[in-house]
Amino acid sequence: MPSSAEPSPERRPRTAAGRAKRAHQRLGEEFPGTAADLCALDHRNPYELLTATILSAQCTDERVNMVTPALFARYPTPEDLAVAEPFEVEELIRSTGFFRNKTKSLLGMANGVVDRFGGEVPSGMADLVTLPGVGRKTANVLRSVAMGLPGLPVDTHVGRLSRRLGLTTESDPVKVELELNAMVPAAERGMFSLRLILHGRAVCVSRTPRCGVCRLADFCPSVGTG
Repeated sequence: MPSSAEPSPERRPRTAAGRAKRAHQRLGEEFPGTAADLCALDHRNPYELLTATILSAQCTDERVNMVTPALFARYPTPEDLAVAEPFEVEELIRSTGFFRNKTKSLLGMANGVVDRFGGEVPSGMADLVTLPGVGRKTANVLRSVAMGLPGLPVDTHVGRLSRRLGLTTESDPVKVELELNAMVPAAERGMFSLRLILHGRAVCVSRTPRCGVCRLADFCPSVGTG
């Protein structure tokens, strides 16, 4: 018989770090796999993922995946994209929305990779965020999914679920990222983010969270609050 001093494995976590750990354990059972497995954007290398992530702004992953095969066939490397005619890129990515601004970002990114990094997408956060169209979220996606490095992208789903779970009270994505980084082992940060995103899309939706079917409901401090 277990000693009464031994904690129950299902005892309600009392701290934010405890809730983060329990949430990741539960969501890992729901959404198994590595960060690369969990990423919904089709890609074969860091350049393709970086391009696809830039295109995913204000657009669904499904739509991006419909567009990128033709784009990558036409421009398979940063060198090819760097010298592309803008109007040709615009036509290929038009259906993703904001296609003119995205074309500027893609061409600027490609030229930056070629001119400053020898055609190789850099891995460092400080280098990545100097590229047009690349902020911390995009850089963290690239690092965690395509490079196997620590990175915790914070999008609207991650921010919303982190607040509902009582992991943070911050609304600024960078502050949320830094708080979560202290709770999640470096090697698990990309997976943690992607699992929160998947859970946020399927269950913990914005307007009416489905608390009745949520695997985190027994310890979530926001259950029933909407």
